[in-house]
Amino acid sequence: MRVLLSAYGSRGDVEPLAGLAVRLRALGAQARVCAPPDEEFAELLAGVGVELVPLGQPVRSFMHGATPPSAAELTRLRIAMVAEQFDTVAAAAEGCHVLVAAGLAQVAARSVAERLGIRYVYASYHPVSLPSPHHPPAPRQGWPPPPEGAGNRTLWDLDAQGITELFGHALNTRRASLDLPPVDNVRDHVFTDEPWLATDPVLGPWREPADLDVVQTGAWILPDERPLPARLMAFLEAGSPPVYVGFGSMRAPEGIARAAVEAIRARGRRAVVSRGWADLAVLDDRDDCLVVGEVNQQALFGRVAAVVHHGGAGTTATAARAGAPQVVVPQMVDQPYWAGRVAALGIGAAHDGPTPTAASLSAALTTALAPGTRDRARAVAGTIRTDGAEVAAKLLFDTAARGGPPGPA
Repeated sequence: MRVLLSAYGSRGDVEPLAGLAVRLRALGAQARVCAPPDEEFAELLAGVGVELVPLGQPVRSFMHGATPPSAAELTRLRIAMVAEQFDTVAAAAEGCHVLVAAGLAQVAARSVAERLGIRYVYASYHPVSLPSPHHPPAPRQGWPPPPEGAGNRTLWDLDAQGITELFGHALNTRRASLDLPPVDNVRDHVFTDEPWLATDPVLGPWREPADLDVVQTGAWILPDERPLPARLMAFLEAGSPPVYVGFGSMRAPEGIARAAVEAIRARGRRAVVSRGWADLAVLDDRDDCLVVGEVNQQALFGRVAAVVHHGGAGTTATAARAGAPQVVVPQMVDQPYWAGRVAALGIGAAHDGPTPTAASLSAALTTALAPGTRDRARAVAGTIRTDGAEVAAKLLFDTAARGGPPGPA
C-alpha cells in the first residue's frame, strides 16, 4: 500500500504525519509527506527515513518576518495554496492508494483524490476545528466578529459560509478544468462526514451526540530516541528540577522570556528556555537559567518541575504524557482549547490572555507547582494513550482494502 500524507503549517502540523508515516512503514506500507520545505521539516523527516515532497513556501520565513503577516497577506497565501496543492499534491499522489490531509489548508486534497480515483481521509489535530453543537468555531484572523448571542450551530453555519467565500472560486475553477462538479460547501467538502480526530480521548475528547461521525484515533506521536545534550544534562543534574519555557513556532509575546524567568525565580526555581522560532533569550548570565535549541521534549519533560508553553496540541500532549504540570499561555486557534483542558483536568493552569507579566505567570506557576497539581498530572499521564499512530495506520490499511469509488474513508 502507498499513502500520501499532506499538511501545510508549523511543526505541530508536520510531526504527527511523520509519526504516522513511521507506523505505516512498520506495517509494510510506503508513505511520503507533502509539507512546507522548511529546513527543520526536511531534517525531521530525513531523520526517520520519510520522503518529503516540498509544498509551497517555507512557513518560518513567512510567519516570522520583520512584521507579522496581515490578514490580507494570509488570505492571499491561502488562495495561492489551492493551485499549489492541485499541482504538487496531485503529482505526489500518483500511484497512491490513500491520501490523508491534515488541516483546513488542504483545500484541494479531496479533489485530487477524486480525480485520481483513490481513497481520501481528512484528519484534525484538535476537536475545536470540527463542527459541533458543543463548541463554537475558533476565531479566524481578519474575519468580522460573530453576531452577539448567536448559538453554536449558527456560528458554524457562518464559518462554513466564510470558508466557501474565501476558497470557493479558486477551488471550483480548478475542479471545472478537471471535469469535476462544483462544491457548494468547501469546509464540509474538505472535512467529509467522517473526519478523523488525532487527539487523545482523555486530553482532547470528542463529545457526542454530534453531527459528524468522528473517528478518534489518539494522537499521532513520533517516538524520539535522541539523547539530551551534555550541557543540558549537566544543568539538570546540578540542582532541583527546573521550569521549562518554550513557545515553539509561535511569534511569542514580547518580553515573555524575561517575564517567565522573573516568575520562575520568584518561585525559587531554575529555568530552561527554548529558543524556538521566536529566538527567545535570557538577558543575564546567571547560572540558574539555560537556553537550549531543538531538544527531545519527550525526554526532557519528565525531568522538569513544570512546562510553560503556548498550548500547541503536540506540546500539550507531550507534557501530559510526561506527567509534567503545565502553564498554558494560549496565542491563537486551538490553543485556548488546550489551555482550558489543562485547567479542567487539574494538570496545570490556563493563563488569562496571550500576553503575560511576571506577576501573572508567577500566580499561574503557584497553581502548577502545587503538590496536588503534580500528583494529578502524574495520575493523568497514566491514562494517555500512546498508540494513536498505530491505530490510524491500521485503519488506513482497512480503508485501502475496501477499495471502491474514491471518497472519504
